[in-house]
Amino acid sequence: MNPDAVKSTLTNLAFGNVIAAAARNYQKELLSEEKAAQSSSINEEVDLDDLMDDPELEKLHADRIAAFKKEAEKREAWKKKGHGEFREVTEGDFLGEVTGSEKVICHFYHKEFYRCKIMDKHLKSLSTKHIDTKFIRLDAENAPFFVAKLAIKTLPCVILFRQGVAVDRLVGFQDLGAKDDFSTRALEVLLIKKGIIAEKKDVDEEDQEYDESKRRSVRSSAAADSDSDSD
Repeated sequence: MNPDAVKSTLTNLAFGNVIAAAARNYQKELLSEEKAAQSSSINEEVDLDDLMDDPELEKLHADRIAAFKKEAEKREAWKKKGHGEFREVTEGDFLGEVTGSEKVICHFYHKEFYRCKIMDKHLKSLSTKHIDTKFIRLDAENAPFFVAKLAIKTLPCVILFRQGVAVDRLVGFQDLGAKDDFSTRALEVLLIKKGIIAEKKDVDEEDQEYDESKRRSVRSSAAADSDSDSD
């Protein structure tokens, strides 16, 4: 056989093998991309009807409903005790008010003092937001017994009670920069640090957390279905 012919034949065979291998690799890539696209489609386009019977989503929804119901019941109980508003109390009512709730903030004030009016404004604003804490005010002039008992020397004086025991106090504006123009948020942060109120999440934040929990559950369900289909 002609050596040149043999060489040409071998070259053509080698070239054919390279083309065949390239074709196989290309086919594998196409299959891989198609599988990835199908997986992505499953994750993004989950049949919502199928999710209605998903036990994890049902539990998530039931837990949220139960939490709302429990919170509503607590709010009703607090409101019956005078929470959710900034109320005036008398010296005769004072003891029952501070021992009747776990957390109580009481402002001892003088009706003629400008700084007492500033404190009233901020406490009134916080009282509706922090319903788990009771907010009350007591005219110091009409409560000489408790003013002496609690050693109140300077007004405004905000005393913090936990389970009927005075645990801390704000005297004047010393902890608020000693200025009249402090913000309600500044007072709120101070009271949070003292542990008499808690940081509150707004409704939007709670909804975002719930939506994220649902999305995680949907992704988990879709992934499980995808694994089941591949089996």
